Amino acid sequence: MTKIILTGANGFVGSRLFSQLEQRAEFQVVGLCRRLPVGRSSSKLNAVGDLQQANLSALLYGVDVLIHAAARAHIMKDDVIDPLAEYRRVNVEGTLSVARQAVAARVKRFVFISSIKVNGEADNGSAFCASDEPAPEDDYGISKLEAEQGLMRLSADTGMEVVIIRPPLIYGTGVKGNFASMTRLVEKGIPLPFGAINNKRSLVGIDNLVDLIIRCIDHPAAANQVFLAGDGQDLSTTELLRGVGAAMGKPARLIPVPAGLLQLGATLLGKKAMAQRLLGSLQVDISKTCEMLDWKPPYTVQEGLRRCFERSN
Repeated sequence: MTKIILTGANGFVGSRLFSQLEQRAEFQVVGLCRRLPVGRSSSKLNAVGDLQQANLSALLYGVDVLIHAAARAHIMKDDVIDPLAEYRRVNVEGTLSVARQAVAARVKRFVFISSIKVNGEADNGSAFCASDEPAPEDDYGISKLEAEQGLMRLSADTGMEVVIIRPPLIYGTGVKGNFASMTRLVEKGIPLPFGAINNKRSLVGIDNLVDLIIRCIDHPAAANQVFLAGDGQDLSTTELLRGVGAAMGKPARLIPVPAGLLQLGATLLGKKAMAQRLLGSLQVDISKTCEMLDWKPPYTVQEGLRRCFERSN
């Protein structure tokens, strides 16, 4: 039986992963979170406060693999004075504090959930690969890259195996952010000016990502590697919204407004970054992930969207 510690066990990714690991007889999992969620208690779930200050020695004793899903997530409108410093405090200092304690406890493998933002914000016509030179553009992406670099140095110095997974936009029941906003608009039947967008964006459904993380727990080829996650099927914003509507059983009301006109309007309104996510392309090449790990996303985008809305009903 593989003994696992999972940080961020009550987060969007962590809670789904924790549930799956609990159901597998070959794993013994303990979840860590900053505070226990209201109305939820489990002997396998522990509140440890801020990870950069937490003493995890007792919890890490005898653990084989630590999966680090805890993070300060990407925030669209950040109200802290110095966002980069706050991202570094949680995503870099917190990660490395946990990793050093894992080394001291002789944990064999550290699986780190990073972000495609380490690669950049737009693929410029060529899909991102795991071997690309990192080019983060925002504070969140910078903090994830610095955490990755610190983990790889720690691995080289100590021998603890490190596995890095970089997902693009993750969708599933309970997700927040742009995906949740779009699904609410489609559900309400509000006309949207995205009927003529010909971009291509990679996504990953929560169930596909969880399946990949589980594959990385003990696969020999995963040690000290970077893997990109994805569904293996790229969609335009138009196709995604239509897919959301189909999964919900409601037609997406899309008006074919030229992308250039939308880009101009967004720039004039100071929404250039948002326009990039809706109108620009970001594709990831998961061939390395599939080949090295003998892995295939178990669900198509259509199946992932259907599962997303089946669970929310």
